[in-house]
Amino acid sequence: MSLSSLANLPSFRAFRHREFLAVWSGALVSNVGTWMEVLALGVFVTKVTGRAEWTGGVAALTYLPSLILSPLGGALADRFDRRKYVAVCAASQALLAGVLATLAFTGNLTVQAVAGICFLNGCVHVLSGPAYTALVAGLVAKEDLHSAMTLMSAQFNLGRIVGPVLAAGLLAAGNVAWVMVANTLSFFAVLFAVAQVRAEPRASLPASSRGLWGDILEGARLARGDSGIRLSMVALFLLALFISPFIALVPVFALQVFGADASAASVLIAVQGVGALVASGLVGGLAVRWGKDRVVDLSMMLMGPVTMAYWLSPTLPVAMGSMFVLGAVYLVVMTGLSTRNQERAPRELQGRVSSLAMMLVNVGYSVGVWAQGALADRVSVRGVTTTAAALFFLSMVGLRWQRPRTADVAST
Repeated sequence: MSLSSLANLPSFRAFRHREFLAVWSGALVSNVGTWMEVLALGVFVTKVTGRAEWTGGVAALTYLPSLILSPLGGALADRFDRRKYVAVCAASQALLAGVLATLAFTGNLTVQAVAGICFLNGCVHVLSGPAYTALVAGLVAKEDLHSAMTLMSAQFNLGRIVGPVLAAGLLAAGNVAWVMVANTLSFFAVLFAVAQVRAEPRASLPASSRGLWGDILEGARLARGDSGIRLSMVALFLLALFISPFIALVPVFALQVFGADASAASVLIAVQGVGALVASGLVGGLAVRWGKDRVVDLSMMLMGPVTMAYWLSPTLPVAMGSMFVLGAVYLVVMTGLSTRNQERAPRELQGRVSSLAMMLVNVGYSVGVWAQGALADRVSVRGVTTTAAALFFLSMVGLRWQRPRTADVAST
């Protein structure tokens, strides 16, 4: 099937926009490198320390800066040229990845060094994320926004498939340093892609005279006052707190529970990506037939049970099948809630709304991944993570009970 034919399908309509296609392609290359590094560092920390708490703690450091920096990133995203802003952040991430590569080549890579650079990389990621989301939202027509958000999640998960497979091959040869080099080079694809974006298709963003703090408060007031955005933010936080830690704990699950090696961890991560890719191709048609809100709400109710099934898998093959379904449902929930936020926010506030969502997701993930990792060392991986999934399900039941009285009234 040609790209032009593919773009006529509901899930792929955003590909009709040339600049979006360029940004999507650059992000895909970058995410392949990122997922290569995520697997390599997770395996490195797990093998050196032998503790899930350290694996989860180092992963949490990437997202912890969101508590302070995410609102600032949103305000900056709505204040500056988003193309140049994203380019500067991508160059900074390439520099940090280069430092990791240098440490690995010289034999000086330590858990402490990994933790420090993960924290710095998290700072840059938090500052750039809102601008990236807002940039993408401005590259397509409003009716194609759900397609764009879904396709961005799809490329993220495609990187999740390809990256770990490539990393596993390099790790099997004992070349962890080359994984870091590959990630360093991958950020140049982002720089090239952003250079293809000539200008925002809508009117220029208005200059603000309120100052950064005033800009941040304006975004917070919108998020609190709009019931649809508010409930989406709560759901994203709970998803990150109770469900999302499964991503960082894949190496622990593979190495400690099943007694497997890095290749098993890479397969689990890749299978999640395959599930997400399949979902990205189907969700557009399902949304047209049943409505986006109904598809997202159903997926939110399924999220807890599906996650419990994954953590209770008795064998690695069963875990792979469960991970496939988990990856599919997870994509539908994340993209659906993110799209809902961007659709309801005015163009000039999209960066700030995105930053608030990112702050809640990253803070929830930081707390969740560290707490679940620490408790797993003292209780069991299965017991802790299954309980967390059950708590998420109960939380979604509570939110669903509130939705008819609030969000449905304001939904679009």
